[in-house]
Amino acid sequence: MTYCVGLYLREGLVMLSDTRTNAGVDNISTFGKMQVEEVPGERVLAMLSAGNLAITQTVWNHLQEGVWVGGEKLTLRTVPSMFRAAQLVGQAVREVFAADGPALSAQGVSFDISLMLGGQIAGGPSRLFLIYSAGNFIEATIDTPFLQIGEHKYGKPILDRALEYGTPIADGVKLVLVSMDSTLRSNLTVGLPIDLLIYRTDSLEVGLRRRLTEDDPYFRMVRERWSAALREAYLRLPPPDWLPA
Repeated sequence: MTYCVGLYLREGLVMLSDTRTNAGVDNISTFGKMQVEEVPGERVLAMLSAGNLAITQTVWNHLQEGVWVGGEKLTLRTVPSMFRAAQLVGQAVREVFAADGPALSAQGVSFDISLMLGGQIAGGPSRLFLIYSAGNFIEATIDTPFLQIGEHKYGKPILDRALEYGTPIADGVKLVLVSMDSTLRSNLTVGLPIDLLIYRTDSLEVGLRRRLTEDDPYFRMVRERWSAALREAYLRLPPPDWLPA
């Protein structure tokens, strides 16, 4: 399993993914689940993936080679808008399913994939999409400024409570790290290191791309202080007045 999260903020995008893949308790590996296409000054697109690693890698290779759409072969470097980019990813997913789905089904393997695509292409706004295994997709909005794929339930409460579209990027980074830490603590199928990407609206270049390991001093500080803050917060709550004396 995996956990990936993307924030759609007024200042830009924050995207974070773990790197753990496993085919059993004794077969755990590390694979990057963040892929980036960047043409400085013209476009930045980042794709996060969850699900069957072979399927997600095949979809990415399809996108690199080009996908035929309406008689035109397009890649993420040539597609004219973010909406068309989301359509392109969805078409690639459907083509991989058409080619590999029957063989996977015959082996009892489900077509398990979900993808997150965020970025900006010159002439259009920054956008963030979640693409499902059927190739259809939804988009983050001002009212719902984050998307998640993979093992998302542990990291969702902090985002529901604290995140808004107007949240500054620096605070957004703190929130996704706390969200990831909550998931790491509660689910062994999600693991370090984690990959972070920051994109500032209209910059048309990656603002930051960083891999955080267990030894990263800032991430370690966030984990320790968040745990301490939670303990302090619940200790400061008054006891229920209906408890027996």
